[in-house]
Amino acid sequence: MQALTQFFENNKTWVKEITDKTPDFFKQLSEKQSPEYLWIGCSDSRVPANQIVNLLPGEIFVHRNIANLVVHTDLNCLSVIQYAVDVLKVRHIIVCGHYGCGGIKAALEKKEHGLIDNWLRHIKDIYRCHQQEIEALRDDEEKFRLLCEKNVIEQVANVCHTTIVQKAWKAGQEVIVHGWIYSVDDGLLKDLDVCISGLEQIQLIHHLNL
Repeated sequence: MQALTQFFENNKTWVKEITDKTPDFFKQLSEKQSPEYLWIGCSDSRVPANQIVNLLPGEIFVHRNIANLVVHTDLNCLSVIQYAVDVLKVRHIIVCGHYGCGGIKAALEKKEHGLIDNWLRHIKDIYRCHQQEIEALRDDEEKFRLLCEKNVIEQVANVCHTTIVQKAWKAGQEVIVHGWIYSVDDGLLKDLDVCISGLEQIQLIHHLNL
């Protein structure tokens, strides 16, 4: 079997760089994790959570999937949120999308992509909800970018509609949900001015009697 030997060399270099600065870094890291942040982002290889915000291992808990979706039947994503909120007691949940997202682009196309089309239906639903605003734009790239932003905003709402987050709020736990978007073109983050920290900030239809 062919080994990816360069990866192991890269690993040794990375370990040396960290331990030269902080000799007991990995010993401390092995004892526990206590991140304040949960990052829900896209699986795109160009959007690595830790590097974007310049945080070390142990400082951010991460869940990634195609187009950074939070689907109420996705037990994988819900399990991550539950562990982050109930066990790790994170204070901030960041939903971060990115411009140029392949999942968003595929959802806009009227062709078959295979199994992923079932996942992309969630994005098509977002398009339908904001269709008038999106189609009012003349430029296709502007439409694409706006849908990337709308997707993030909808996923922030989906996080807040979970029983997990609402139970935490009702128990007095501080959990703040943020919506950001990243530009691969220049490496910069943009705050979409979506920041929800309590039940009073979401529609009554989504309030749960827990």
